[in-house]
Amino acid sequence: MPARREPRRIGEALAAVQRQAAPQTPLAAVQLVWEEVVGEKVAGVAEPVAERAGRVTVACASAVWAQELDLMSEDILRRLGETMEAPPTALKFKARAD
Repeated sequence: MPARREPRRIGEALAAVQRQAAPQTPLAAVQLVWEEVVGEKVAGVAEPVAERAGRVTVACASAVWAQELDLMSEDILRRLGETMEAPPTALKFKARAD
């Protein structure tokens, strides 16, 4: 009789499914690690929404957030580079047009 495997934690199982289901695009790769890289607070007010030629556009809750994150863009790019295989080459922050 084969050994019974222990059940996996739901978070681990969902993360594996998310990785498999995510489109294999540069934008999807950034979206997958965004909260880990920028933290929960920033991820709550800024989200990557587009990518073109290595530049990722991030929609922010306000112009103030967009400006603040623009000032931090070198640090964010560095952290993305530490986390991703193929990080973006530039970030563009803009206020959402809600």
